[in-house]
Amino acid sequence: MNANSVQHHKRNTILYFVRHAESPYEEGRERTRGLSRRGLADALAVKDRLLGEAVDLYISSPYERAVRTIRDAADFAGKEIIIEEDLREREIGQFGALSFQDAKRKVYGDAAFAFPGGESSLEARERAARVIRKLLDQHAGKRIVIGTHGDIMTLMLGEFDRRFDYAFWESTSMPDIYKTQWEEATLREVTRLWRE
Repeated sequence: MNANSVQHHKRNTILYFVRHAESPYEEGRERTRGLSRRGLADALAVKDRLLGEAVDLYISSPYERAVRTIRDAADFAGKEIIIEEDLREREIGQFGALSFQDAKRKVYGDAAFAFPGGESSLEARERAARVIRKLLDQHAGKRIVIGTHGDIMTLMLGEFDRRFDYAFWESTSMPDIYKTQWEEATLREVTRLWRE
């Protein structure tokens, strides 16, 4: 390994986690539902918030609401959005008579538990964190926007810092932006950029 590559790996990588804007829930349209009118306006505000951040790459969950939330920013920067299937939102599954909040509390409370047809926190976190590790490895020193979802974003960040848990998930807004600074695969700093 020469001195240049050592230098390269010591540089900080910055990942911007952008939780999607408001998207009306439609049964059976998890992948394809877009943004509400308010969500579309907020996507323009996301673009404005990311101006001046000198973003190198735009990566997204395959779900339309995540892609659409960062599309204005990517288009303005003249960049394409690269889709990563493993950044898709966690499938909660069939949680019966429980409320959505209680179902979320249960899967966060027991990382190995999954409802029928759903993914455990452990499974979802591992698949998405693999993408993060790959980005940190292949694009060290770059600034990368990630179009994401509240649940999978919380789980990914939680893989690297256990403070990102159910309470954090509950505190996030639609949209939301977190600027995270990394030294190799170590999460050093998290700053919320979105102001409601």
